[in-house]
Amino acid sequence: MAEPIISSPVDASAALDMLAAALRTHAKTVAEQAALAAEYRAFLGGGSVVFTRAHRSGHFTASAFVVSVDGERTLLLHHAKLGRWLQPGGHADGDLALPRGEEPAHWHWDLRYVVRCTGDETPQINSESRAFAWRRIDELGSDALIDPSIRRMAARWLARA
Repeated sequence: MAEPIISSPVDASAALDMLAAALRTHAKTVAEQAALAAEYRAFLGGGSVVFTRAHRSGHFTASAFVVSVDGERTLLLHHAKLGRWLQPGGHADGDLALPRGEEPAHWHWDLRYVVRCTGDETPQINSESRAFAWRRIDELGSDALIDPSIRRMAARWLARA
């Protein structure tokens, strides 16, 4: 994936409102995740600092379960620092720093979206990844080397029909 393009700042209050609305919609649409969506909305109560690393207990991140045009494969990136295959994503504040350094351990409140390709499926590698691979979604559930969150996304994608 290409390096993120940082655009003009979004009004923090508007961003909080938009995310709260999206979480309410998600809770209505996916009833089994209503309680989790409520936890995310409660975390939003910390104000715009919850989008930055300055919020020491944790902060929002975003990632994507990128699905191929045919709906049978997903794109995984081999994360350089973590040495694992993960979905594309990152910090909401646009901070591209690779090492955590002296930053204490903290929680990532990951907002994960499904993104379906509609054309060219050629990804662009970024500085945080060593490689990329398209993997069959129906094979991820039984792959113990894949992060459990990705296995859950694969199961949800396969169950959608």
